[in-house]
Amino acid sequence: MWNPRSPDRSTVRGRSILAMSAPLSTAAVRVLLAEDQYLTREGTRRLLMDRPEVDVVGVAEDYDDVLAQARALHPDVVVLDIKMPPSYGMEGIDAAHVIKTERPETGVVMLTQHDDEAYVWALLEHGVAGYGYLHKVRVGDVDQVVRAIREVAAGGSVLDPRIVETLLAHRALKPGSPLASLSPGERDVLALMAEGHSNQGIADRLFVSVGTVEKRIAAVFGKLGLAAETDLNRRVAAVLIYLRESGTR
Repeated sequence: MWNPRSPDRSTVRGRSILAMSAPLSTAAVRVLLAEDQYLTREGTRRLLMDRPEVDVVGVAEDYDDVLAQARALHPDVVVLDIKMPPSYGMEGIDAAHVIKTERPETGVVMLTQHDDEAYVWALLEHGVAGYGYLHKVRVGDVDQVVRAIREVAAGGSVLDPRIVETLLAHRALKPGSPLASLSPGERDVLALMAEGHSNQGIADRLFVSVGTVEKRIAAVFGKLGLAAETDLNRRVAAVLIYLRESGTR
């Protein structure tokens, strides 16, 4: 579950990254970058090196290399892809789990072209604090990559909005899914809530009153069989956990 922190919104081309925030430090974040493709690795490294908020302390090319450098350099954050040598399976996710086990304070940002939700659940199977998952299209918008790095360094969580959209779409189409029982208005509220909006933010987006939003949220939790958490971060986490579990039945 997410630690109780206030949600932060960072907009990219009209879409918002879900970020569960901790207070951000003003010190440069020490980053280890792991990517097997030379051009991608060097391009990302150069983009990050131009930012004063980030200090790229090392680069790695494969599973063994990233673990060795993480142990030697003790970076604040490791940025890596899912599929890496030697077998191009899920070495990046496996490395992330090893790194977090050995140094739980290290943040991990998965920067990948893969948006299959199975990878998301594999990455987050032990919790979400200090993890980020972004699509590589974000690398062209270095502000958002840097924001994600700083969030996970502070113990927060970052999730690409396309993942939330995919989860909701897949569950809504699943036969017998409780999501199918939601009204269009309730589904809109759930989508915005899962993306991290406050009740006021949802009301503003949907042009309804906060009272209407609260009623729809109560209906959503009732239909999904979830307790109405008072803390927004725990509530969003509960929704995502529901979406995960409902996808494995």
